[in-house]
Amino acid sequence: MKPYILLIFGTLFVIANGLPPISRDFNNHCRCLQVESRIIPSDSLRSIKLIPEGHHCPETEVIAGLTTGEKICLNPQSSWVKKLIQFVLEKQLHQKGKALPKNQD
Repeated sequence: MKPYILLIFGTLFVIANGLPPISRDFNNHCRCLQVESRIIPSDSLRSIKLIPEGHHCPETEVIAGLTTGEKICLNPQSSWVKKLIQFVLEKQLHQKGKALPKNQD
């Protein structure tokens, strides 16, 4: 009887330590299955969310909130999206009183 209890607790311990952390922001897969490369007019954009690459997804994800309420994924490799990301980051850093070095591509 005692070996069975040890086996059960050992199994539960291994399972509990092997599980990823659970939180409100935890995601174990890419959110963007399809990306848009076409230029979105600035007056149609309401918000931009940048999700850096990580264990959940090997690619940086750029999610745009539109004024219609729709959310679309933008192609982070498109030149206009790169400029948009640079603009957003510069704006955020400027609000914090810092300067972002210029990209020398």
